[in-house]
Amino acid sequence: MCCTILVTGCAGFIGYHVTKQLLERKYRIIGIDNLNSYYDVQLKKDRLEQLNGNTHFKFYLSSMEDKESFEQVFEAYPITYVIHLAAQAGVRYSLIHPDAYIQSNMIGFFNLLEACKKHSCEHLIYASSSSVYGGNKEVPFSTKDNVDHPISLYAATKKSNELMAHTYSHLYRLPTTGLRFFTVYGPWGRPDMAYYLFSKNLVEHKPIQLYNYGEMLRDFTYVDDVVESVIRIMPIKPKPYKDGYTLKDCSKSTAPYKIYNIGRGHPVEIELVLALLEEKLGKKAIKNYEPIQPGDVVKTYAEVEELNHVIQYQPKTSIEEGLDAFVQWFIKYHQIN
Repeated sequence: MCCTILVTGCAGFIGYHVTKQLLERKYRIIGIDNLNSYYDVQLKKDRLEQLNGNTHFKFYLSSMEDKESFEQVFEAYPITYVIHLAAQAGVRYSLIHPDAYIQSNMIGFFNLLEACKKHSCEHLIYASSSSVYGGNKEVPFSTKDNVDHPISLYAATKKSNELMAHTYSHLYRLPTTGLRFFTVYGPWGRPDMAYYLFSKNLVEHKPIQLYNYGEMLRDFTYVDDVVESVIRIMPIKPKPYKDGYTLKDCSKSTAPYKIYNIGRGHPVEIELVLALLEEKLGKKAIKNYEPIQPGDVVKTYAEVEELNHVIQYQPKTSIEEGLDAFVQWFIKYHQIN
């Protein structure tokens, strides 16, 4: 057994896949999740059921904002790395439930930083989001871009996480790496995401809303590619930049701190995604074209050369291959004839 890794949000979409892959590589995993009801709790339990049979896996039902119970996990195990994937997700949900984002994404992240500091965690890897780029027009999105103008509370909390992590890296020399994920998709995915909603409405013969009148592009990144990237980053602790830095270039921080994009670097039209799902599911969509929604961005597109150079890995799964894997799982999981 290599070492002990704490994975928060282990019953979530990315957290489940990261945990599963680490267990297959013989790591000891401590998993934390609160199984909240933002989307179908049964799906989270079913993911967790896939993990529970492994003797190297220990699960704790706990919320990040519960500092006392969270601290007990660090007291009980010699945790080497933390992969923090627990968060309140969703841009539109943040418009009507803002308090959930402050509790989970802000207070919960603060508790995590404090625990990592106290117990001398070797490396904290945490999920940020492509949402931090807000309404940036210049593409591809680079980690050197200014991200001071988020357009949703969700994005603001993720940007705040990056700032908090930098502070702890600077003050306490805690190595931290933030990962700006770009539209992660695949089997066991989140039901609130467009490709999943499209599939559900296709098989149920329900209308599909295409926002911004269908003129949306996303840098779809297949979950297995994301997981491989995360695991390769884990042992690569960021080093301080010796010659100082400017606020415009987070890659030159004097703290052991780093930010990377994780995307495929190839934006795809939302209507193409729907067309592929129509073909794979053998259904015809009922399309409703709607205006862009508050908090939405028109296009996401990741610059990934720096990450690829560091970890020697390029996300490569095409949208056709990724959706095919998702549809096969979707049909089996939902028992669709």
